[in-house]
Amino acid sequence: MKNPRTIIITGASQGIGAGLVSRFLDRGYNVVATSRKVSDSKELPVSDRLVRVDGDVADPATANAVVEAAVKTFGSVDALVNNAGIFIGKPFVDFPIEDYRKLQSINVDGFLFMTQRVVRQMLAQGTGGSIVSITSPLTQNPIAGAMSTVAMITKGGIEAGSRNLAMEYATQGIRVNIVAPGIVDTPMHTDSPKDVIAMMSPIQGISSVDEIADAVVFVTEAPRVTGETIRVDGGGHLGKW
Repeated sequence: MKNPRTIIITGASQGIGAGLVSRFLDRGYNVVATSRKVSDSKELPVSDRLVRVDGDVADPATANAVVEAAVKTFGSVDALVNNAGIFIGKPFVDFPIEDYRKLQSINVDGFLFMTQRVVRQMLAQGTGGSIVSITSPLTQNPIAGAMSTVAMITKGGIEAGSRNLAMEYATQGIRVNIVAPGIVDTPMHTDSPKDVIAMMSPIQGISSVDEIADAVVFVTEAPRVTGETIRVDGGGHLGKW
């Protein structure tokens, strides 16, 4: 019987990340969950197929520790979800350099360090794998009032990098895809007026974490899907409504 696949999930302590941990455990995966304080998270289930690794994704040492924990405990790394990320919305001309550095370090550096280390491990294993990164529909379809230009510089970098990775490693069986959620019911929107944000897509409402997990599972397991972006935004990317 084939051993269970092992997946790494970043930003795993709450919200989408915690939902992904539970979903992949339910599907029989081994899971390595990481975030700055994932050991303290009360949202993750107890399982002998779950390993928690505390660390900042902006530090390359975290990627090394996470991959080493996966290999030591479960023997392989078969999939990665780059879920860790932040959004800071401010007018472009007033955007502080300090906030830009935060976006860059977590969104882009975190993607680079973790993905680079995981791809290196997948190449050594020689059995392919899947990488999925969480971005935003705003990279391709801006909304005037979102004040998201600088944040989308970083998310757009992830998308461009993912498409190029998909091509670079296709012959090694490493698939690279993107899931771009709209508004999701997570702690990020605890203080947001629900009636207002529910109007921010043609199909009115707010996505659940489960809906995002559905999309991530699909591209993780679809054997011939690579370089694709799945937008879970109620049609918001289609334009004005």
